[in-house]
Amino acid sequence: MTIDFTGRVAVVTGAGGGLGREYAIQLARRGAKVVVNDLGGSRDGTGHSDAAAKVVAEIEAAGGEAIADGGSVTEYAQMEAMVARAKDRWGQIDILINNAGVLRDKSFAKMSPEDFAFVVDVHLNGSANATKAVWEMMRQQAYGRILMTASSTGLFGNFGQANYGAAKLGLAGLTKTLAIEGAKYDIRVNTLAPTAATRMTEDIFPEAMHALFSPESVAPAALYLVSHDAPTNMIMGAGAGVYQAAYVTLTQGVALPADQQTPEGVAAAIDRITDRTGEIVPQSGAEQAGTILKLLQGG
Repeated sequence: MTIDFTGRVAVVTGAGGGLGREYAIQLARRGAKVVVNDLGGSRDGTGHSDAAAKVVAEIEAAGGEAIADGGSVTEYAQMEAMVARAKDRWGQIDILINNAGVLRDKSFAKMSPEDFAFVVDVHLNGSANATKAVWEMMRQQAYGRILMTASSTGLFGNFGQANYGAAKLGLAGLTKTLAIEGAKYDIRVNTLAPTAATRMTEDIFPEAMHALFSPESVAPAALYLVSHDAPTNMIMGAGAGVYQAAYVTLTQGVALPADQQTPEGVAAAIDRITDRTGEIVPQSGAEQAGTILKLLQGG
């Protein structure tokens, strides 16, 4: 079955280059009308450029339809204005890909509080701002597909990226709650953890690896996760043509008797606590409480 976006309107933030540009171009190629959002700053978030307009020109040259938007995801009013422009032009927004991001890498010992806060603001608060700006429209039209951009750093950690990792795991948590709240309105929310050679990662990937870890190899996962038949509440990894699923799991756990509910009791039971036999993937936070009650009842 061909995945088609004809009649859909998509917003892609941070779409002036790299992954966002590829998402925008591929969505347009499959029929979507696209808002190409990009502040046009450098990878540390400073400066401006006409990057979004250049991507729009590419899309239009290929016969697609797009508009450029230079709003900052950190400014909610600018995200509201972006959504209003798209609604005035096309009447709806069906898809949002939260891709905008910055890097200010340093070891935590050397990282300023300002650099920590700024990276969290762009990635986490910025994604929340863009999502909030489209949320009510998606609820009213009973349709929405939203993609958050996490990272292996957020899921598993990476030296020198405490700010980035905190924001990225926060986005996975935001996804999980919005997937629950959006379910009855057919708003599906997913998380993508891409591995690609872009301006953001040019210091990490050797030149020889750039072709292998191209944005083109990640885009299929992004487009699937915002398609009509997309799942919801999924964390998918993608890079170099490899696609993976990541999960937050919960072990069965151990119910300790009252006289063993001490630090020493936990230490003594740690092998049983961490035993992954029968671990589950909860679909809501309430399920953790449910497993506790089940254990206490002898289940």
